[in-house]
Amino acid sequence: MGKDTKYAAKVPDENGYIHYTEEEDQIWHELITNQKKVLPGRASPIWLEAMERMEFPEDRVPQCTEVSEVLRDHTGWSVAPVPALINFDKFFALLADKQFPAASFIRTREEMEYLQEPDIFHEIFGHTPLLTDQRFADFTHAYGKAGLQASKEDRKYLAALYWFTVEFGLINTEEGLRTYGAGVVSSPGETVYSVESDEPVRKPFDPVECMRTPYRIDIYQRTYFVIDSLDDLFNVAHQDMMGMVEEAKRKGMHAPNFPFDDLPEEKQERFKKMLKEAS
Repeated sequence: MGKDTKYAAKVPDENGYIHYTEEEDQIWHELITNQKKVLPGRASPIWLEAMERMEFPEDRVPQCTEVSEVLRDHTGWSVAPVPALINFDKFFALLADKQFPAASFIRTREEMEYLQEPDIFHEIFGHTPLLTDQRFADFTHAYGKAGLQASKEDRKYLAALYWFTVEFGLINTEEGLRTYGAGVVSSPGETVYSVESDEPVRKPFDPVECMRTPYRIDIYQRTYFVIDSLDDLFNVAHQDMMGMVEEAKRKGMHAPNFPFDDLPEEKQERFKKMLKEAS
């Protein structure tokens, strides 16, 4: 959102079918089979069970239409193929309509391990399984409706809430700390790092604290928030999300706990301002 991409969207034909090449199908195969080896013992049982419900093919990129059929049966959601990057208006509108936007391209071999922008593997493999769980689906729906009401400034706080839950959330389980966030379960490196490394800070889930926490999209996270159950997200869906935004704005942003001197000058200044305000 708001930046250029080198990838071109795959456009569905008149029957809603997206044509992928043999190489693109092979990349999907390698991504999903490799990630399935990494996730046991690291992804939450809830997410792993949800993935099994999806019955993703391993030999080809799944079609959005067939993924939508599964989601509709469970929670009434569907998948909408979109270009690599869409604006916030479109993003929130789709979620409010119970449609998950899925970038239709798949990454190249040069970016197999890490991709800064979302591709079809991240969107379908990472995001759609938990949309079969009504609690998670309700949270995502409420989030979309809140985003439609929000101002441009307010959406920055909502973006942080999404980042630390839907994308990079962790969960306590009987087996120990596990992940459920799409940005983690679709990344082999961060799957291991998020639950096993001593480097990041892990905090109990608090939606206002999520909103107040700075993050970078191009590095492993330095902070994770940990829920005890998907009920935690379901409860947020039935509370005043915009009231949480106002509370976060009153309290102000926390100081960044990650390096930023390698970023463009404009972003460095933004994080320096956060440091000054938090001191």
